[in-house]
Order: sequence, then structure tokens, then C-alpha cells
Amino acid sequence: MALHTTRTFQTFLKLAFAGMLGASLVAGDAGAEDKQPSPGSAKAIFGSVSLPSQGAAQPYGFYAKGCMSGAVALPIDGPTWQTMRLSRNRRWGNPAMISLLERLSRDAAKYDGWPGLLVGDISQPRGGPMFNGHASHQIGLDADIWLTPMPAHPLSVEERETLPFTTMLQKNAFLTINPNVWTESRARLLMRAASYPQVERIFVNPAIKKKMCDTWTGDRTNLGKLRPIYGHDSHFHIRIKCPPGATACKPQAPVSADDGCGKSLAWWFTKEPWAPPKPPKPGTKPVKPREVMVSDLPNACSAVLAAPSVDSIQAATFGGAADAPAVAPMAVMPAAASDEGLPAIGPVPDDKPSVE
Repeated sequence: MALHTTRTFQTFLKLAFAGMLGASLVAGDAGAEDKQPSPGSAKAIFGSVSLPSQGAAQPYGFYAKGCMSGAVALPIDGPTWQTMRLSRNRRWGNPAMISLLERLSRDAAKYDGWPGLLVGDISQPRGGPMFNGHASHQIGLDADIWLTPMPAHPLSVEERETLPFTTMLQKNAFLTINPNVWTESRARLLMRAASYPQVERIFVNPAIKKKMCDTWTGDRTNLGKLRPIYGHDSHFHIRIKCPPGATACKPQAPVSADDGCGKSLAWWFTKEPWAPPKPPKPGTKPVKPREVMVSDLPNACSAVLAAPSVDSIQAATFGGAADAPAVAPMAVMPAAASDEGLPAIGPVPDDKPSVE
């Protein structure tokens, strides 16, 4: 559907795009210069743990408010994947997520012309809040996949830290896909990821969602799993369902049955999503955000932090792969109603960088 705007609105959108593009690059890197968390905060405590706990793998709480036990690491290298930004120590997840990533990498290489995955952040060794980059990724059931294909050669540790992201957006054009970057293989990769029944939703940039709505000619059954959100122009974010038997995992309501190409997508191409927050009423005392503490998380998270660690990274690597190279670290419940059920960072529900 063509969207008609006035010249003033077009100017507004161009300005909004410039800010959005910069912010989305920050969101993709998850390395924004966020304020360091207080020593006793949940972010500081979970971020300082280097190894997962012993015992069974269990997610506790919600995607954006929880932790996990018994995590396993995605091996640094596989035949059809490589993990990125190793210094963050965020390649840990529930075995169901790690298994899915390995399967997606194999299927996409075999069937979709995608040479391999570059895998970004999954979760910390025991999950929990991260001090930068994400609101979710706390229970091992979220993962970021770059929209850059895996190179033919194994990347060095330095390359994994510094390789730049590639945005799918056209410079100086509001929510427009760059035709010189976008490829059909990227579309096939997204729909391959959406095809797995355990995948609940996939967050992509609104421009990517619109491109898929306008051009995807294959089976559209799972197109509704692609959810438009801020950022996500250089990577996509996979979220899987709570695994069977994970009774302490709080699920998110399933996506609607339609393809998501109607009014909910059109909203992203209006002023509303990009409008600055309304100023407080005169005389209103500003409320300083309170840091999340461990006591704010599910009760089980205190026990997860206190539990003994596994013996080594190798012992907790999925499939028993070799240890990582030395890299300095960085200093059955009710479902949430919708995507908007996630705690906000600023005016949006999930993964908008806090630096905005």
C-alpha cells in the first residue's frame, strides 16, 4: 500500500531515519557506551559470572526478566557457523536454542544458498540482565544472527571483535532497503528460521518486514513470525518458545495468525514510532530509573548465582568442542499479552538501545 506523506512529513522522516540508523548500528553491536552498573545490581552480578551453573538446563522467568541454569555454549566454530564478539562471553544458551542454531546453519547452507551463520549475542553464562545492548536475552532462548554471510575463512579473534556490521537500509532514505545489499538468500534465511515450530518470533527492522511482505512469493504461513521493531537492520533476533517441561519459564503469547503485513506494519511508517517522548508536566519531579536488582528477578535466580560452576568452558560446550581462545572479558505461568508485554527501555518494548 502506497503511503502518501506531505513534504514536511518527508523531511521529518529523513531526520528520524538518520537518528534511527545510528541507533540501530549501536543496537546491533550491543557495545554502546552505557553507564556502568552499580556493583550490587543484577547487571553487574550476572555480568561478572564467567561459567554456567552445574545441573539441569532450566530457564527461569521471562525473556526480559529472568536467568537460567545449566547453560551450554555454542562452539566458537562449526562447519556452517562462527561466533562473534567473543569478549562479551554471550554465546551461552539453553540446549534447545544452541541445537536450533546449529540446525539452522546447516539447513540454510544446504537449501538456501547461505554459506553459514555469524552468531552474535545469545545469553550470559547464567543469563540475567546485560549491562548493555539488550532488554531480553536473559533466559537463553534469544539469539542474534548477523545478516552478513559467514566468510569462507575462519575469522581471527581480532576480526570477530572488529568486523563491521552491514545495514540492509539505504542511506538517507527512510525505511528503505538497499537493493545493492539485500539478496534473495537473506529472505530465504529468514523464512527458514521462521519455519521451525519452536521459533516463536523473529525481530527484524520494519523495512525488512515490508520487503518480505512485498516480495516473498513462497509459503507465507510463517511470515507473521517476522515482527518489525527498532534497529535490527544488520541482524535478526530469534526467540524460541519455552522448552517442554520448563514450568518456571514464562511464555510470551503466540503471534497473530495473519502475515503481519497490514495495519500493524503500516504504523511503523507513520510519525508515531519515531516521535520523541512527551515532556513531563510543569512541576513534575523527574523519576530516576532504578537499577534492577537480583531480588527483582525470579526467586530461583539467587540459587542460580550461588550454584557451583561447571569445571570448564569445554565441559559446558554443546557437543564437547574445544575451549575458547583466551579473550579478555568486557569490563507453566501466564503468558505476556503481546510483544508490548516486554519491559520498556525508553518508549519501546524490546532491544532499543538505552543510549537513545
